[in-house]
Amino acid sequence: QVQLVESGGGLVQAGGSLRLSCAASGRTFISYAMGWFRQAPGKEREFVAASNWSGGITYYADSVKGRFTISRDNVKNTVYLQMNSLKPEDTAVYYCAAAGVLTGATMPDYWGQGTQVTVSS
Repeated sequence: QVQLVESGGGLVQAGGSLRLSCAASGRTFISYAMGWFRQAPGKEREFVAASNWSGGITYYADSVKGRFTISRDNVKNTVYLQMNSLKPEDTAVYYCAAAGVLTGATMPDYWGQGTQVTVSS
């Protein structure tokens, strides 16, 4: 079992930046691929970014490429999502996720509780 706790969400103006963090506990963090998904009101949850166990392979949704960066610290058991050049359409609840393999085409085994990101225009 893996427990995931997100933090770092909030309200930011368009063009601004936020960094989300996800602290993991439980089973060995390094054995999991980690990722971020988001869900806007009235929409389905969608893939945002993922990282393999080492951070050496990353995947991004087309909508965030060049603006968001996923990274992980396997000593701190934490994964991050640096979000730059935020747009109002990035407004959503952001969820941290873990799985053996996570590429955007696979579903996570574990979810965090979510953190709200609101981008004002």
